[in-house]
Amino acid sequence: MANIVGIGANVCDTLITVPNYPKEDTKLKANSVVQSGGGPCATGLVAASKLGEKCALIGSLTDDGAGSFLKADLEKWGVSTELIELKKGYVSFTSTILLSEDSASRTCVFYRGNVPPTVLTEEQKKAIADAEVLMVDGNDLAAAIEGAKIARENGTKVLYDAGGLYEGVEGLLEYTDILIPSEEFALGHTKAENAEEAAKILFKKYSLEIVVITQGKKGGIIYDGKATEAYPAFLVDAVDSNGSGDVFHGAFAFCTVNGYNYKKSCIFSSAVSALKCTKVGARNAVPAYETVIEFLKERGVNV
Repeated sequence: MANIVGIGANVCDTLITVPNYPKEDTKLKANSVVQSGGGPCATGLVAASKLGEKCALIGSLTDDGAGSFLKADLEKWGVSTELIELKKGYVSFTSTILLSEDSASRTCVFYRGNVPPTVLTEEQKKAIADAEVLMVDGNDLAAAIEGAKIARENGTKVLYDAGGLYEGVEGLLEYTDILIPSEEFALGHTKAENAEEAAKILFKKYSLEIVVITQGKKGGIIYDGKATEAYPAFLVDAVDSNGSGDVFHGAFAFCTVNGYNYKKSCIFSSAVSALKCTKVGARNAVPAYETVIEFLKERGVNV
């Protein structure tokens, strides 16, 4: 049985490292090209799995080259694919990501493909009911909302990685316990002037357990309905920031299952995210649990 299950994006990324972003209508020699698994939910599950938790993805894949790679990649990192249905003859969700060495930033162009939306089976529903955390990211929305309802009925915590302002996410927010939005999502969804105000609006409107707004290199803020508290980002020599937010959410799910309080969860997840940025690849670069603890100890932090 998986303690953490997820419904959301599972994307085949092509990572192209370049010295700088190219100008329009020019040619530029790449320094490297790497194929990697991506997508907020699937990558979050990989992070939690590499940290030591039992995880499974719920959804659909097709039989093209990218789909075959994604199935094998999840299994490589210990994420169960037993709850994934194979639907033949479609095109997978893919993206091409430029990683600029001079700015240590990324630019992503994606194609969603045409794999049909997930319709939850009885086996998938039972897995949600039996899990401790359901991770969602706003993709595969109808299945995510149904899954979140099942989670609410069975005491499974719903952790929503809110990065994209997708239409209809209000239906998912209604069943969310742990909301971890990007600052862009929080401000865009609430029309608030700052993150602190946005956190309070989100907490009250959706009766949340906790709101954690991520703010990139600044770290982020936590709001529990009583007080707003900041958590830090850790400075590292970054080479690839792609997937750092996804990894943060997966680490947070790991912390939730393992009984961390929310402040410690944020600090631990921030460290995991920082360490991920020191290597190329959203999944390959996720550190082991022991590495994270040692990283924090070197900085005088105990969790």
